[in-house]
Formats: sequence, C-alpha cells, structure tokens
Amino acid sequence: MLPPGNILLLLLLPVAAAQVTPGSYSGCGPLPLPLLAGLVAADAVVSLLIVVVVFMCASPRDRPTQEDGKVYINMPGRG
Repeated sequence: MLPPGNILLLLLLPVAAAQVTPGSYSGCGPLPLPLLAGLVAADAVVSLLIVVVVFMCASPRDRPTQEDGKVYINMPGRG
C-alpha cells in the first residue's frame, strides 16, 4: 500500500498537469539521432543486466540431496 503522501501526490498530478499551458515548454523538440540511439542502447544494456541478475538469483543452487544414501527396493541400480 502506498503511504498517504504518495496517494495525495497521485491525486494532485492531474490538477498540476491541467495548469500547464500547451506550447509553454522551452527546449523541447526532436532528439538528435545519436542521442536517441544512445538512450535505446543504454536501456537495452540495463534491461539485459536486470534479466541476468534475476536469472542468477532465481536459478537453483547445486545442493547435495539428502536422499542419495537411501536404498529403495524397486530401484535396481541402487544398493
């Protein structure tokens, strides 16, 4: 659950957006192609790093099983 301050911020966000007049942005325009390509490449690298870290953390560890010493009647290869 969000803290009460964050809920208030989310509720006031549309009000703040309505106060901005269209066309009042200074310096906003199309991004140059090298900057856009760099941003896309950086996003791909960060996404790949996140996937690798999650995969490494979620992969099962090599733990010896406790049942290796047991001999079962119906298992001809053991014992």
